[in-house]
Amino acid sequence: MLKVGLTGNIGSGKSLIASIFQTLGIPVFCADAEAKKLYESNTVKDQLRRWFGGHIFTEEGEINRKTLAGIIFNDEDKLKKVNELIHPLVRESFGEWISERQNDPYVIYEAAILFESGHYKSLDKIILVTAPAEIRIKRVMERDGIPRADVLARMAHQWEEEKKMHLADFIIRNDGKQMVIPQVMEVHRRLMLSFEF
Repeated sequence: MLKVGLTGNIGSGKSLIASIFQTLGIPVFCADAEAKKLYESNTVKDQLRRWFGGHIFTEEGEINRKTLAGIIFNDEDKLKKVNELIHPLVRESFGEWISERQNDPYVIYEAAILFESGHYKSLDKIILVTAPAEIRIKRVMERDGIPRADVLARMAHQWEEEKKMHLADFIIRNDGKQMVIPQVMEVHRRLMLSFEF
């Protein structure tokens, strides 16, 4: 079984691409969704409270994601600290998830910061979803209802697409001009061929 990474900078549309692979019957592990779940665990909440104080929580005791994002996306060290807490827990979950899917030809590990975290090194193949920066900014502003400055702050913590392209095995362009389904089908075909050998 191949472990295939799927990544793309914020607003590239990697979740859309992941859903197409799921339609083809390929299991997809969404690292970002798993990380969100982990933020609900008491272990993670307690650690974040120690680091950043009680003001990052709502009255109901949930983490206020906007407040936390405002803190960590404006401070490299704090972001690194939170990533070092969350990433090993996500990888542990992936290990458990993958053990139940040994009969699949390949599985997809979808993550926003696959290269930045170094996790790409433990995967067999990497798919990179790309889109021009202006398109990505507009998508995120509309999706998350946040100002341009907030999108740019998040983008600043991701490698440039150019750097990622040199490390990716497959590139899917989601620029609104090229159809993505034929691109996904071609990647799928090639991955199935890799599995057969």
